Amino acid sequence: MKRKQFIKNAAAVTAGSIVMPYILPSGRLFAASGARKANHVVFCLFAGGVRNLESMQKAEGNIMPYMLNGNESISPDIAAGMSAIPGPSGTRLQNLGTLFKEMRYVSGPTGHYNGHTTAITGKYSDEAIKLKEPPKYPTIFEYYRKHNSPSMSALNAWWISDSLGPYPFLNYSNYDGYGALYGANSIQPGSIFSANANSVLGNSLPLSNTEKAKCDLMRDFMNGQFKTGTQLLSPGIQNTPEDAELVQTFIRNMMQEVAQGLHNNPWGIPMNGDMYNVYFGTKVMQQFKPELMVINMQGVDIGHFEFTSYVNNMRKADYALYKLWEAIQSTPGMANDTVLIAIPEHGRNLQPNSVIDIYGRYALDHNNDEMSRRIFGLIAGPSSVVKQGQVFSNAQGESIDIVPTIANILGFDNDIPAGLLEGRVLNEAFN
Repeated sequence: MKRKQFIKNAAAVTAGSIVMPYILPSGRLFAASGARKANHVVFCLFAGGVRNLESMQKAEGNIMPYMLNGNESISPDIAAGMSAIPGPSGTRLQNLGTLFKEMRYVSGPTGHYNGHTTAITGKYSDEAIKLKEPPKYPTIFEYYRKHNSPSMSALNAWWISDSLGPYPFLNYSNYDGYGALYGANSIQPGSIFSANANSVLGNSLPLSNTEKAKCDLMRDFMNGQFKTGTQLLSPGIQNTPEDAELVQTFIRNMMQEVAQGLHNNPWGIPMNGDMYNVYFGTKVMQQFKPELMVINMQGVDIGHFEFTSYVNNMRKADYALYKLWEAIQSTPGMANDTVLIAIPEHGRNLQPNSVIDIYGRYALDHNNDEMSRRIFGLIAGPSSVVKQGQVFSNAQGESIDIVPTIANILGFDNDIPAGLLEGRVLNEAFN
């Protein structure tokens, strides 16, 4: 009998009795974690800098009708520049959980890297961008994998990141006692599941014998990394040989299917990078049913240059979030046992910059004004776990609260060493 199943069986037999510490396979003495609210969390870093004026305050109409209640009409002068996406016919996401309309990103530069780092570590960051260097403090993936009892494999934790800049390196930190051993499996759909990637990877060039020998040497080295537990795009991540084979097979199958055109326009509407990021995240979810998955979107960052494209990508992100929710509810093992959390990493400035689009709308930056620190948060989930249809319109909650909230949902928040996290559990969202 597998150890995990043995522990589950033993727990069922001894329910109500005192739970004693036991030794994990790593040799750590560890007490059992607290009670879980749900067995799965999907956390979405929503869209890449969304201003509350367009989202929560609906200054241009309800740009995000799949998430929010209200009139779906959009300002006529920009409606012509927006993609045709079907309107919602079912329950809006805000009615399936609790909506925090006025959360705050309190400290640190209002840049994407710092916002992502804060959301994933639960610590405000004033660090400059350091390409190919992990964050200073542990990530939610490390907390999850180290402080669960029994400890979880990397197959249960996934970071689905945008291919831009340093984001792939946010799956683990260089903090003492944590690190790559507790990181997540990570993929960048925009880099490896795309027509361009398949064109490069699928079309070989004629090589001389010397060049072929060098390529064979490199291939053997990379294959060796897989065999010893390192995962593609996640240097140092530890997978068992069996898990590594499962991940390799999944990536290989996805790449083959993309090359065959099986994932072209899967939702039947014009797709952007955010939509594909979420779409391939749902494929990971359906294949592995991870207990923790984090997905980011960056499409609205076009707001620096194109206001209409910015709000158009907000609507696409809104639709993608609802498709993510639909996939959760249609995945056996995750349906009715998953909490979905969505927040932007930061907002945008109140005042526009000087760039005007063809509709006469000024573009928006995000450089530390008060509006750029205003964000929202949605926590949706089963009615037995999350309070349904609850809305907080006052300033409540911070971006650093997401990590302790996830840890609380999955039952290990009390096992995280004191002083590492600065935020609190958003208890008001839960029954």
